[in-house]
Amino acid sequence: MRILLVNWQDRENPQAGGAEIHMHEIFGRLAAAGHEVTLLCGGWPGCSPHARLDDIEIHRVGTRHTFPLLARRYFDRVFGDVAPSLDVLVEDVNKIPLYTPRWRGIRRVVALVPHLFGGTVFQELAAPLAAAVWLAERPLGRAYRNVPFEAISESTAEDLARRGIPRDRIEVIYPGIDTSGYTPEPTSRDPQPTFAYLGRLKKYKGVHYVIRAFAAMQNRGATLEIAGAGDYRPRLEALARSLDLGDRVRFLGRIAEREKLTLLRRAWALVFASPKEGWGITNLEAAACATPVVASNSPGIRESVRDGETGYLVPHGNVVAMAGAMDRVAASRSLVEELGRNARRFAETFTWERAANETAVHLERVVASPSSHVFRMARRT
Repeated sequence: MRILLVNWQDRENPQAGGAEIHMHEIFGRLAAAGHEVTLLCGGWPGCSPHARLDDIEIHRVGTRHTFPLLARRYFDRVFGDVAPSLDVLVEDVNKIPLYTPRWRGIRRVVALVPHLFGGTVFQELAAPLAAAVWLAERPLGRAYRNVPFEAISESTAEDLARRGIPRDRIEVIYPGIDTSGYTPEPTSRDPQPTFAYLGRLKKYKGVHYVIRAFAAMQNRGATLEIAGAGDYRPRLEALARSLDLGDRVRFLGRIAEREKLTLLRRAWALVFASPKEGWGITNLEAAACATPVVASNSPGIRESVRDGETGYLVPHGNVVAMAGAMDRVAASRSLVEELGRNARRFAETFTWERAANETAVHLERVVASPSSHVFRMARRT
């Protein structure tokens, strides 16, 4: 197949996250299998406008802020003449939709959705910008109604269905996890209860709930290590000081991949309190290291943690319940090891090879299907 990907960023972008890892893990495998894959994405100051990663040819235009304004114009100029020969355009609907079904000459579009912000965007952005993102998502059900979708979880599929996308047009394909890189190492576990948070330090991630739950624990010998960067860090540090947690809470900043693996192996549990995620890949990375997870029972997250089997799910924002689950983990090293063994078995059921194969099958099925509705939409624009 000749596949054009459209996403805000690629894997080398300094702002890249889970969505970009997901895209490259899957479509890099498709490119290695012989499919022709090109990515149109935003860039960053000083980046090369062209690159090749994972056998994917990359075109970068603008930045994360200007890409939505420049993408369609660049597409018309660079890809307009070859658009009819493309088998499928895959839009990673991440942040603001680009409405690629309306782009000229495209025969088939598949929308790939990690997750949608919905109302959670108001927890992170200033009201005018949050309203703009929220409003941009509102017409999704109408503008993409006839487009096949791939969602990375049942939670995301349900969210799309509530927005008007027919459920039978949504294929759920779970992400994979590198179980050969993320592996257990029992001798690395800290002798004393240690909890970890890994991820962006943004308000919407709920790290403040993690800190408050840690402060509410009965166990006063435990430690909490917070790895990640973001503009919410100063307020989180101030919160930890106000709760008189001293050196029991450590902010590690952005850490390298090797340090991340060491932290996951060392922790007694990963703690995650986001109100909504597409999936929660860090939960599976912890599970692959045989480390349990204590997390909010939120959309997406509840599919990457099995309550009572690979960790514990608690009502989102319930600090007392989260503290209780953390105390339960801290009270029993044998419980940690039991949950960890279950978590490793659970993680081993998710592979990038499976995700790539299922994606290829879905795209081939789309390519073999009639595409007249896309032509009609293109002509109208």
